[in-house]
Amino acid sequence: MSDHQSAVAALRSGLLSADPAHDFDAGPPRISFEFFPPKTPEMEARLWEVVKRLEPLSPRFVSVTYGAGGSTRERTHATVRRIRQETGLEPAAHLTCVAATRDEIDEVARAYWDAGIKHIVALRGDPPGGIGTGYVPHPGGYAYAAELVEGLKRVNGGFEISVAAYPETHPEARSAGHDLDNLKQKLDAGASRAITQFFFDVDLFLGFRDRARAAGITVPIVPGILPVTNFAQLKRMAAGCGASIPAWMAGHFDGLDDDPDTRRLVAASVAAEQCRRLQANGVHEFHFYTLNRADLTVAICHLLGVRAPRSAAAVA
Repeated sequence: MSDHQSAVAALRSGLLSADPAHDFDAGPPRISFEFFPPKTPEMEARLWEVVKRLEPLSPRFVSVTYGAGGSTRERTHATVRRIRQETGLEPAAHLTCVAATRDEIDEVARAYWDAGIKHIVALRGDPPGGIGTGYVPHPGGYAYAAELVEGLKRVNGGFEISVAAYPETHPEARSAGHDLDNLKQKLDAGASRAITQFFFDVDLFLGFRDRARAAGITVPIVPGILPVTNFAQLKRMAAGCGASIPAWMAGHFDGLDDDPDTRRLVAASVAAEQCRRLQANGVHEFHFYTLNRADLTVAICHLLGVRAPRSAAAVA
């Protein structure tokens, strides 16, 4: 078999073998979106255009990330507050353990609650020096995410808390079993949802979900979906977080370095087929890493049957 034939066979045995969406009876999936806080006024204006375009899709919530070492803390606060004040969306603020004492983090959490922001994505966070530099708990701070979840519940037991999960194991974990134990500790501390790191091999997620259920984890495990348009950038991101890239993906994006329009079409198709395979295996909720872009997310949601209500004028 030639290399080309092998690649085609791999594609057919992968995403392209997924059952079509119309085979499912569950209806459109539940969705949520992730944004990162803008660095400049121009980026803020673009983000707000994205937020307003995605709002009609009625996500369950939208989350706003924290930079490494808490470097975007104030921008994160400002973004979630604006979402709360100026949209009908439910904002979720990322909160990490890094670069702050427990008292400082508790104060931030109380300020969020008072501002009407009652959903927190609780994370250990990346080291201040960036991924790969080694994590050291902040003096007087929460050491790990499970402690942070416990602290947030002490601040206000009404917080809805989501945490991170890693289908391919956190790169710093001693083992897959230890990583799963850590997830269970976060959930036992009071979290009610786990959102996964992005992945592309559906079987890896399904195996992780099965292991989690066998370990007694019953809360929703929501797959994180990353639409890809820049394959070189993806390889750098995946290397930093321990996510694998299936061989068939390179073939999909090969030769498209100077063709961004086609890359976007391919990216939407790949992500939609990934979601369809997950749906075929009982997954009906997805968290999209938007990278502050609306076009791909809208297209993928459309393919999955998640669409904005038609206006009266459009119906007429």
